[in-house]
Amino acid sequence: MTANPRRAVGLLIFLTTILRLAWASALEPSNDEAYHYLYTIHPDWSYFDHPPMTAWLEKLGLLICGGVVNTLSLRLAFILLFAGSTWILFRWTARWYGEPAGFWAAVALNLSGYFTAFGGIFALPDSPFLFFALLTYWQASEAVLGPPRLRTWLFVGLGFGGALLSKYHGILLPAGVVLYALVTSKDRKLLWSPGPYLAVLIGLLMFMPVVLWNANHEWASFLFQGGRAKSQVTPFLHEGPVKWFFGPMLYLLPWIWFWLVVEMVRRVRHFGSLVGIERLLICLTFVPLALFFVVSGLSRDVLLHWPLVGFLPLYPLVGARWDRLRLEWPIAFPWLLRSWILAIFALGAVILAQAWYGLIKFPGKDPAADICGWASVAKELDRRHLLDDPDTFLITNIWYDSGQLAFAVRNRLPVVCYNSLDARGFAFWSRPEDWVGKTGYLVIAEEPLASRPDLFVMELEREKIFTRIELVAEFTMDRGGNPFRKVRVYRCEKQRIPYQFRYKHD
Repeated sequence: MTANPRRAVGLLIFLTTILRLAWASALEPSNDEAYHYLYTIHPDWSYFDHPPMTAWLEKLGLLICGGVVNTLSLRLAFILLFAGSTWILFRWTARWYGEPAGFWAAVALNLSGYFTAFGGIFALPDSPFLFFALLTYWQASEAVLGPPRLRTWLFVGLGFGGALLSKYHGILLPAGVVLYALVTSKDRKLLWSPGPYLAVLIGLLMFMPVVLWNANHEWASFLFQGGRAKSQVTPFLHEGPVKWFFGPMLYLLPWIWFWLVVEMVRRVRHFGSLVGIERLLICLTFVPLALFFVVSGLSRDVLLHWPLVGFLPLYPLVGARWDRLRLEWPIAFPWLLRSWILAIFALGAVILAQAWYGLIKFPGKDPAADICGWASVAKELDRRHLLDDPDTFLITNIWYDSGQLAFAVRNRLPVVCYNSLDARGFAFWSRPEDWVGKTGYLVIAEEPLASRPDLFVMELEREKIFTRIELVAEFTMDRGGNPFRKVRVYRCEKQRIPYQFRYKHD
């Protein structure tokens, strides 16, 4: 397969892109994706949760599809961008280990659960961040270890800026280069050369839309994201470090995680003797992994995918390793590769079947419940003519339910989230007084673990937000004809006073 690695990578990109397009068409949006759809409805310099790159890519996909809104058009640009990520990883690895190793690194990326799905299919910030992080690392390795050219640092800056416009994690990317310069005496001159400072300056200038948005909204996004890492319990005595360790294993899938960790440990053990690209790769890996280990010890609110950026620089090492293994294990390695591919397809088939039909009954929350069901809610609301009056609006009390509802009804009516503690972007996309005097329909989808969904209705009545609230519909959300969540709809007659959010408006 690697006799012509470039052709093999092109075939890999073509086949996996076709599979991703099919997958993207088969599933309803996840909670985050449906919520991100509202970015396109409310264009802005940036957003409460994330920088604006996600919105730009969603808008691009919708434009390519002629404005048609569905899961494929929402995800299209992200799928195409992952094809670019695969090519960049191939080129980056090939530069230092040869094109066959580049091909195997690309294969490893496409077999990595989180990167191949959340970074390669879904409309999430992880897809552009993956692309621009790989671009930054590729160009940074060329700038540090290749011929000294100021132009190369320009591309480092563009990658860094694109990463910052995708996720706040982008701020970590230059730190690995700084660490490399500090621990490598012959390259310490980088700290006094103009190239790195030019790259950082370009990245920060590209990041200015996010700064301007925050400056106009009392730094809400920075405070929200920064607050997620604050100390909540005695350091290192809870589940945070466990998540830091096992999260990547789960998200990257154990067989990919294993090879990444093996290659990292082999280099770390002999770090003092490492030179060139391998020393740089370990430095790029160390900074985010060490940082998120500390964060995991200070906060129980650690998302499992946060440390994954630290594994990206290890893929070239795995590509080189697999290129040797195919020769050293001519029988075992193809068997292992086939088993990994079959496992990916089997896992995908299970997820699709669960999302479509809910075949497996879970004692708690169904993990596939976030990517199904809301289309049936929209149909039921439409059948009951609850979407016909343009002077009404829709309400939920959970930000991701509001996002799902808005996408399901294609924003035929405006959707708000009434949650005084956590309304996310809904606290900024309209002013509280905009809804005074209007009638809303409150849609509550019962959560499996929520015993009292009527408490929010009681809160609205106690605060006298509306003149009258009455239950007007009860039905079940379904998938494949199988009901799995109860839905209640309340008519909230003429809002009397503005609903007060925790986040302030400009």
